Amino acid sequence: MQTFFEYFNAFWVGGLICLAGQVLINLTKLTPARILVSFVVLGVLLGAFGVYDKLIEFAGGGASVPIIGFGNVIAKGVKDGIREKGLLGILYGGLAGSAGGITASIFFGLIAALVFRPKDRA
Repeated sequence: MQTFFEYFNAFWVGGLICLAGQVLINLTKLTPARILVSFVVLGVLLGAFGVYDKLIEFAGGGASVPIIGFGNVIAKGVKDGIREKGLLGILYGGLAGSAGGITASIFFGLIAALVFRPKDRA
């Protein structure tokens, strides 16, 4: 029964994050790119204050997978970078913390482009 609630919490928290993005798209004149950047910045802010870690503890992948979780990873990386390298860690930490996610995005994007052969729109 414990596993069921872990999946259930991941589902509804991730769903609420996606719902918030869809509501912003439908009800505002914000572009999807601005909403995306806003979510990343919100994740950085919540991660910097330690709030987002509690949400990840509760919802697991439902909180860590959406784009707002990427902002949290950047904030964690900056904290760790500052701890290890001092002020230089501000630049170093965010990239080091998010390198795995960025690399995976590029790699799987390349694989998808090779498999599905995208075409230019005329």
